[in-house]
Amino acid sequence: MKTTILPTLQLDRIIHEKGRMAIMSLLAASPELSFTEMRDTLSMTDGNLSVHLKTLQEAGYVAVTKSYRDRKPLTTCTLTKTGREAFTTYINLLEQIVRQARGE
Repeated sequence: MKTTILPTLQLDRIIHEKGRMAIMSLLAASPELSFTEMRDTLSMTDGNLSVHLKTLQEAGYVAVTKSYRDRKPLTTCTLTKTGREAFTTYINLLEQIVRQARGE
């Protein structure tokens, strides 16, 4: 008897949390975003966004760069190659789950 792993069990738990999935979605659609742009777009607190970004950064999915613009600190984020690949895999798996649920 062949054992089949349910697609939902294969979902990347780092990306699957709704806040991190939102961050990954934003970064997948834009080459680079500032911390404040993400915070405001996602209506997150500074602390909440920071914690999620740290998790994504530790997983190697997001690169965080700190610099200055007009003498003000600027934190920008981008998806890494690993992050883009992980997000693509995640989205493809979600599509597979939807197709299975529809009986396709």
